[in-house]
Amino acid sequence: MFNSVLLPLLIGLRYTFKRRKAKQSNQLVSFLSGISIAGLVVGVSLLITVLSIMNGFERELREKILGLVPQAVITHKQGIDNWHPIAKRLLAEDGVLGVAPYVEVHGLIVRGKQAQPSLLFGINIAKERSVSILSQYLSEQTLTDLEATPNALVLGFDVAKKLNVRQGGRIMLVVPGDEATVSAAKTGYFTVIDIVKTQTELDSVLALSSISSMQPFLKNPNTVTGLRLSLDNIFNANYTVYRLSRMLGQGYSGTDWSRTHGNLYQAISMSKNLVGLLMSLIVAIAAFNVIATLILVVLDKQGNIAILRTLGLSSYQIMAVFMVQGTFIGLIGTGVGVVVGCGLSILAQPIMHIVESLTGLQFLKSDVYPLTYLPSEILLSDIIQVISTALTLSFIATLYPAWRASRVQPAHALRYQ
Repeated sequence: MFNSVLLPLLIGLRYTFKRRKAKQSNQLVSFLSGISIAGLVVGVSLLITVLSIMNGFERELREKILGLVPQAVITHKQGIDNWHPIAKRLLAEDGVLGVAPYVEVHGLIVRGKQAQPSLLFGINIAKERSVSILSQYLSEQTLTDLEATPNALVLGFDVAKKLNVRQGGRIMLVVPGDEATVSAAKTGYFTVIDIVKTQTELDSVLALSSISSMQPFLKNPNTVTGLRLSLDNIFNANYTVYRLSRMLGQGYSGTDWSRTHGNLYQAISMSKNLVGLLMSLIVAIAAFNVIATLILVVLDKQGNIAILRTLGLSSYQIMAVFMVQGTFIGLIGTGVGVVVGCGLSILAQPIMHIVESLTGLQFLKSDVYPLTYLPSEILLSDIIQVISTALTLSFIATLYPAWRASRVQPAHALRYQ
């Protein structure tokens, strides 16, 4: 029993790794084996790299972008004039981790001849820490100055770049008047105390100040626009916002991240599935190249197969010989592909940075893409799935050539030897 299993394994390994340069047919078989292995390496490595990058985009959207933009917002059509008791009620509700007031102003930032439309937010620094990760991008001194200094402003990196303004520069804010009340436009001058670079789409629109500095630009200067919420389950945000707005009563409404960034999240998930399917097809094509390789091996080794049959090897053992050879081709290609794919995933951002430096192009711009860098996250579940798929397809590809080998008749094969 032991010999019946070990003998096909040893013969299959010998056929896989032996190279005889003197025989042209063996050179062709070796070349095709190399092509099959290379195809598996390319397919597996690309599949792992693409899945890792998609995982990275999904993680950054969840942890970074949704850590800066509101996960959920509660507003009132007349503004909220006494937000402290309302915030206390919301914080006592299940699923709410933090509450912070904010003021939202749509305006035009002007510096010299440059103008940039922007969405300005007035925030309460002490409360903002509980609903966003802004403190990870701004120093404590900047946060203190933003709260304590009148008309202090923090600009996103791309906004500052378009306006050609640096830290310490002065800008003018122009807020359009209300057409319903025929009120005039409001203007004010602000000092840029810092420039924040989050490497997300927010860099092209972000402008922050204190609530007290932004309230004069509101229709009702004694109110705040709304309350930002941090939730323990962002995927249940829609229901939570609906429940909280109903609890607060008439006039209150809410929105959540799924309305502003939900399409992006769904697009990333769908792209991951579609690209994963396409890359899996490449792996399948590479795996089935093993069929062509093994069929040529069977044709080349007909004399050897006949001799093995006359020495007592059964049809199943002959099948096992070529199944071992095809499986080892799959193992080598898959193993090398996993290593290369993990390496490419880890080095994706440095490689892109080098290419951008050499070409002078920026592939990911904040006004087009949600991130300006290429994140990646290697998941063990993805690697296991890729390995299982590649090895299963490689094994299936060995069945037909192995069956053909088992059908070789010794007398017919040895007639021409």
